[in-house]
Amino acid sequence: MDSGATDIFTEPAGDPDTLANLGPLRPLAGVWHGTTGHDTHPVAAGSEDDTFVERFEAQPIDFQTNGPQLLYGLRYHTHIVKPGEVAMFHDQVGYWLWEPATHTVTLTASIPRGQTLLASGLCDSQATRFELAATRGSTLSGIASNPFLDEHFTTTHFRIVVEINTDGTWAYEEHTTLLITGRPEPFDHVDRHTLHRVGLPTANPLAVEAQRAAVSSPAIPPGEPGS
Repeated sequence: MDSGATDIFTEPAGDPDTLANLGPLRPLAGVWHGTTGHDTHPVAAGSEDDTFVERFEAQPIDFQTNGPQLLYGLRYHTHIVKPGEVAMFHDQVGYWLWEPATHTVTLTASIPRGQTLLASGLCDSQATRFELAATRGSTLSGIASNPFLDEHFTTTHFRIVVEINTDGTWAYEEHTTLLITGRPEPFDHVDRHTLHRVGLPTANPLAVEAQRAAVSSPAIPPGEPGS
């Protein structure tokens, strides 16, 4: 065995308080709502524009490690309907992840149409705007689809830009490039929305336990009995 080999197994000590370590993702934590979403998607006659209503929830999870790699993140769920309707227009689950050591933001996304992706991008920990991308065929930031979608609505690229606004809202704009059977040109499927906070985030389990331990075992001032 090479004694100079990189240690890929030893895990670092993470901070129990995920909310304090989310970098640029911290403003996304909580429960959000918006009624002015805009969607441009393909239909048989060409394209169609829709307005949508969205509920987005992102809650902190305990820190995660891959050997020496340390990640802090949010588990999210977004549910979208058309105004005045109950039927699901779009539903998506996944994780927003922040790796402080490399300043990398990662988004995992899965939808119940049989498609999933992993998109990533670099930014500063205090960034108020960041961009992530995924490409079909990549094993690092890639896109996977079920056979029907991959053949007839081939997703070749995905890009999302997130902006944190000074009024406490945040906005996103997504572009999904599709190659559609029978059409000579790629189709740009666009989604954009600005979300308003309607609920605060819930502390992750390790943070709750750390707070409980601090309350039950307060520090003893110097000079007091037991110090």
